[in-house]
Amino acid sequence: MENQNKPEIINTAGWEREVIEKLALAAVTEQTRARRWGVFFKSLMFVYLLAVFGVAMYPKLSQNIGADSKDHTAIVDVVGVIAEDKEANAASIIESLRSAVKDEHTKGIILHANSPGGSPVQSSYVYEEIRKIKKEHPSLPIYAVVSDMCASGCYFIVAASDKIFVNPSSLVGSIGVLMDGFGFVDVMQKLGIERRLLTAGTHKAMLDPFSPPKVDETQYMKSLLDQVHQQFIAAVKAGRGDRLKENPDMFSGLVWTGEEGLKLGIVDGISNQDAVAKDLIGAEKLVDFSQQEQLLDKIAGKLGASFGHELGSMIQGWSLR
Repeated sequence: MENQNKPEIINTAGWEREVIEKLALAAVTEQTRARRWGVFFKSLMFVYLLAVFGVAMYPKLSQNIGADSKDHTAIVDVVGVIAEDKEANAASIIESLRSAVKDEHTKGIILHANSPGGSPVQSSYVYEEIRKIKKEHPSLPIYAVVSDMCASGCYFIVAASDKIFVNPSSLVGSIGVLMDGFGFVDVMQKLGIERRLLTAGTHKAMLDPFSPPKVDETQYMKSLLDQVHQQFIAAVKAGRGDRLKENPDMFSGLVWTGEEGLKLGIVDGISNQDAVAKDLIGAEKLVDFSQQEQLLDKIAGKLGASFGHELGSMIQGWSLR
């Protein structure tokens, strides 16, 4: 009778151990699954980056396959805004030209021009390099072929080439220099903002956008622009020579269509890259020698440097645009 009144003791050690084992097994399984997904996504990302790299490099690789064994026409891009921190910079273009000249199978060079212009300094560097190449390799023709636009600094560059070819609707010219900025004096007065500026040097804050313009400083900057303009004009005259049919608007900064530019003598004919390579250079195969921007630089976008450059240029820079 006493045994019937005692509570029954249940051994729980077995099922607790079983639960713990199941939880541990589930955790291991989950970790294994997560690790596999991690490997999968990393592999997928690697394949994606490899594909992007392949797509970026394929055109250049495909054009250069067989370049060493067959005569060809070298293509060098002058595309985009011409500036030191842009893809169309003097160092890149000059390196492309030198690579093309160095290749013994290069029978001629075509400058693929499509640019609104940019830095007068960068443009001048390339102009002088082309003239140097022509002097050292007089039998190597250098032609420019314009697609949409070849204005200002871009025209500065192609003026050094042997001939310039365009589409009838291309825009060419803009032989001038500009300097742009903003003035906020009236806005500050309306908002009740006081400008506090300290300088060491009479003209250190020249053309400060938050101060009224000074006549003498404005005239001084115009004289600098005039000097650069005259350098531009001299380069065009030296490159084009008697082909120019000068008129009062020739160096005013106006742009013309390719058809009108032919009448003015600022271009030489209506044609395209394929026709120039085949009919004038005699090497139908085109090989792109343009230096390619690094893939990581393209992805990053050089955001900080580009923003700083554009802000500085907007306020106080001048350009051949």
